Amino acid sequence: MTIVKWIAILLAAVYCAGLVVLYVRQREMLFPIPPVGRTAPDAAGLPEAEEHVLTTSDGEKVIVWHVPARPGRPVILYFPGNGDSLAGCVSRFKAMTADGTGLVALSYRGYAGSSGAPSEEGLLRDAAAAYAFTTARYAAEQIVVWGFSLGTGVAVAIASEHPVRRLILEAPYTSAVDVAASLYRFAPVRLLMRDQFRSDGRIARVTVPLLVMHGTNDLAIPIGFGERLFALAHEPKQFVRFAGGGHDNLDAFGAIETAKRFIAS
Repeated sequence: MTIVKWIAILLAAVYCAGLVVLYVRQREMLFPIPPVGRTAPDAAGLPEAEEHVLTTSDGEKVIVWHVPARPGRPVILYFPGNGDSLAGCVSRFKAMTADGTGLVALSYRGYAGSSGAPSEEGLLRDAAAAYAFTTARYAAEQIVVWGFSLGTGVAVAIASEHPVRRLILEAPYTSAVDVAASLYRFAPVRLLMRDQFRSDGRIARVTVPLLVMHGTNDLAIPIGFGERLFALAHEPKQFVRFAGGGHDNLDAFGAIETAKRFIAS
């Protein structure tokens, strides 16, 4: 009995230590900042973009890249995924803007030249600064908010609180805590997670046309999460499933073309 007791104590200690590691390192895991420093748009291969440094409501300095829209064209306010840098998105930015569509793409705090450390509250402040930058140059009726992966939570928050033209969600989730809970079933994630990005609690306040795009083979955010969020959204809405598509390769399956048709409709 003594051996059994000590084994139980050891297992409990290991379990508790694991929970402590998860709690302490959760933001490091949620925000895996790529090792990319500040990169000028022209050095990254997007000379048509202008770099601007914005000041957030809590004093951080965050970078946006702005490709001006041609007269009469919309502008995409783009919120990237948690492992993205603006320099790494140049090929899709070129595809987005090839027809004269404008772009404002945000580098979150702590990412590629932006100051501070990421958190849900911080990213929403960054997004608010990017939205203010965009509305200072374009009418709300021209702004299409586009979020990818983690950025879908930021996009839903902005579209639920501010006037925009349309909302595009690529590989979205009901909440970040739902995704984390599915990965760490052994842990009380819902009690421990600080940055939960509850899109499921915000999507009902979105009243503009919505496009959801998701790959059927997405292993990072399985398509079921996108389907559940879509079910909570108001009409008009469209869900496009890319058969065989993964998490970050939907451009190869027609995501840019699908989004452009939605924006033009």
